[in-house]
Amino acid sequence: MWKKLEQHISNSRSNRWYRYFAIFCRISLAVAFAISGWVKISGERFAAGLPSNHPLGHYFDALLDTGFYYTFIGIGQVVVAILLIFPRTTLLGAIAAFPIMINIFVLTYSVRFEGTRIVTFMLLANFFLLVWDLQRLKAIVSNKELHAKPEHSPTNKFPYIFFSLVLLTLATVIGVNQIMYDIRPGNSMEECTNGCLDSATPQASKQFCDCIYKRGYNLRTCLDQFEKAKAIELGVEGVK
Repeated sequence: MWKKLEQHISNSRSNRWYRYFAIFCRISLAVAFAISGWVKISGERFAAGLPSNHPLGHYFDALLDTGFYYTFIGIGQVVVAILLIFPRTTLLGAIAAFPIMINIFVLTYSVRFEGTRIVTFMLLANFFLLVWDLQRLKAIVSNKELHAKPEHSPTNKFPYIFFSLVLLTLATVIGVNQIMYDIRPGNSMEECTNGCLDSATPQASKQFCDCIYKRGYNLRTCLDQFEKAKAIELGVEGVK
């Protein structure tokens, strides 16, 4: 099975559509890392429009206050962006970016950030780049000399199955994110309260938004209060 995977990747590298997709993934990641890194190097708060009372806003405020460490992270992200831009160093950039993306992925999901979908797409793009250079990655991991494999004839055949799977994966990420949480803080008080309108427990949801944005409590405390308020609200509705 492993040999078949390697053979398929080797064949895919001769297809221009796969190459275009690989270029799209590395340039998109490079731009994202460059922007994020430059904001930190400039000493500005990342996601300046996100309120400080937002769970992720608390994190960004604390990170900004770390001083040189904040700048150090920015420099690291810009270096990763540069590595991703150039084909000869793309694998090194993808390897360096992967633990960073894992960290951001876990962070955004843990605070129920609205940008979880984009972060997931970026992580998947990063993973694709690692798989794309599987032969060189395998040589690094196994510490063996890389032997050039015979090149396949270039092909322009559009890989319908692959891109159908890409679209299906994107749709799955969006769908799962839509249903995985009872409530999210949104990116602002207005966004949070607008989400209360379609909630089965609008009063409990409104209390959650007030807890986050007006009282400034942490996410765990507000979720605990939300669960209690939701149980009471559903109980009252049950009696009615």
